[in-house]
Amino acid sequence: MKWEGNRESDNIEDRRGGGMGRGTLGIGAIIVALVGWGVFGVDPLTTLGLLSGDGQSAQTQSSAPPADDKGAAFVSTVLASTEDAWGGIFQQAGARYEPPKLVLYRGMTPTACGTGQAAMGPFYCPADRKVYLDMDFFDTMERQLGAPGIFARAYVVAHEVGHHVQNLEGTSGKVDAMRGRISEKQQNALSVRVELQADCYAGIWANHSQQAKHWLDQGDIESALNAASQIGDDTLQREHGGTVRPDSFTHGTSEQRTRWFTQGYKTGSVRACDTFGTENL
Repeated sequence: MKWEGNRESDNIEDRRGGGMGRGTLGIGAIIVALVGWGVFGVDPLTTLGLLSGDGQSAQTQSSAPPADDKGAAFVSTVLASTEDAWGGIFQQAGARYEPPKLVLYRGMTPTACGTGQAAMGPFYCPADRKVYLDMDFFDTMERQLGAPGIFARAYVVAHEVGHHVQNLEGTSGKVDAMRGRISEKQQNALSVRVELQADCYAGIWANHSQQAKHWLDQGDIESALNAASQIGDDTLQREHGGTVRPDSFTHGTSEQRTRWFTQGYKTGSVRACDTFGTENL
């Protein structure tokens, strides 16, 4: 992926110099998070098990990332490309895209959805419209989860931005309104549809950014598909629990996750990502 030299986003908050302290991003905690609800949580209110009383995040120090921070520059460049892609898509639909902020932090950080923790992996908080990322997770992806490759990291960011798009579309609000009114099994099934759509939206971003920048190298898409496969519910349960329990799936199988990302990538169409209108996930 030839990302260097492209536009970087201004919508980055760097909290790594302060905040709530350094946590440990251990593989044990990661696996607990992965198996329990998957690494890409659509709703931190549920995923974190925390609810802030007034919906406001606590104040914390933030700044722009250092100019010589290559990792932050990469994330910022990917975020900028999502802004360009979704900005164009929304414009074609007669709407205006409002990009999310992306917060870089270490260990834990306050959010409008409660306290975010690195062991949860990256997540999106709809209450403050921010994506939260401890970049140590990228190392865990490569060394422990079997998902190497720089484009696999880009897929992570694009997936979380996909949840932001769902929030702007009103999908997140509709899903959240149903929580507590349906059974746990039904909630899990609904969550799978949300997550697969976010995977499909990540594929849409890959399609549009490649058309605009021609920056993908051979093997980049394969690395994203491998990442999607490695964090499929069935794969995680099989590797770390031994028993596959479909009723407990919250993000979809490896096959489903790779298929929906591919659907978005091949079509570049939001309509092609209607996971809620199909029986064949």
